[in-house]
Amino acid sequence: MRGIPPARETDVSARAQRSAEDLLALARSGDGEAFRGLVEPYRRELQVHCYRILGSVQDAEDLLQETLLAAWRGIGGYEERASIRTWLYRIATNRCLNALRAGARRPPEYAAYQPELPLPEPSHRRAEPSWLEPYPDVLLDEIADHMPGPEARYEARESVSLAFLAALQQLPPRQRVVLVLRDVLGFRAAEVANILDTTENAVTSALKRARGALAHELPNPGWETAPLPNSPQERRIVAGFSRAFEAGDVDAIVAMLTNDAWLTMPPLPLEYQGRDAIRHFLATVALGNGYRHVLIPTRANGQPAFGVYLRDPRTTVLHAHGVLVLTLTDNWITALTRFHDNSLLAIFGLPRSLRA
Repeated sequence: MRGIPPARETDVSARAQRSAEDLLALARSGDGEAFRGLVEPYRRELQVHCYRILGSVQDAEDLLQETLLAAWRGIGGYEERASIRTWLYRIATNRCLNALRAGARRPPEYAAYQPELPLPEPSHRRAEPSWLEPYPDVLLDEIADHMPGPEARYEARESVSLAFLAALQQLPPRQRVVLVLRDVLGFRAAEVANILDTTENAVTSALKRARGALAHELPNPGWETAPLPNSPQERRIVAGFSRAFEAGDVDAIVAMLTNDAWLTMPPLPLEYQGRDAIRHFLATVALGNGYRHVLIPTRANGQPAFGVYLRDPRTTVLHAHGVLVLTLTDNWITALTRFHDNSLLAIFGLPRSLRA
């Protein structure tokens, strides 16, 4: 953790047995290792919290580091009026709000992204780009088991789905954080008011507006009927899609889609809905001109995903071609979400190139 001094020489196993009160006292005396022991149980869930608000894994990690450094510097002023976890969420949430207000966490290469081929006219065009990146399931698995409070309305799997996060990105920053704190994490209205330095009435009002907007963005999310992760049903769909995509079989892919399926490419504001629109896109862009791909399975946002690699007919090298995430409902694919940023492959432990 950057900015925290090295710990004094101690018996690590004995330190692990110390109570939170002991760790807090040691941290206040300048013991960096004790501070780590105090905050480590919340590290990953705080990163996911920042990710939900910002939509970017890389930005979330930066804000997590800022949060922990601010907590280390401010540990002496921690008055224990709230739990360590709530105190950390207060710091992280306000750091995220400041980042959103500054508008500085928008990679310039995204805004300048130009597709290799002209894109067909979309079915829909968002007013603003969707600043969203996929989040590896392997990191979600590291979250400590802190069950949300009774105020929570969304299950953990729902609250990291791409559909939910894309809808969150359409909310104003204050509404976004209120909805996450109340309906995802289950904080009480009084706790959220304290985190945001506002009134309970203001929290209640912001939550009402956020819920209304989210219901408009997610009229039928379909979480209840999605196949269980890694179930035989999900594996069958994923295997069939992978075979069809690698073979360039547009008809086979389209046959797996619902009639109202979506194809999106964050951050591009272009969206294609329906079998005909997606068929045209696949045939003329993604799988047109003889493009052939290799898909490497992974998981993102609780959903099946792939690292995408493009075959080079002149060599045996497979070149990185972004990340593709599937959204499933029953036995169908309801959304294809394609991320063209090749730097995302690293967070999934995938290389920038492969040998065929």
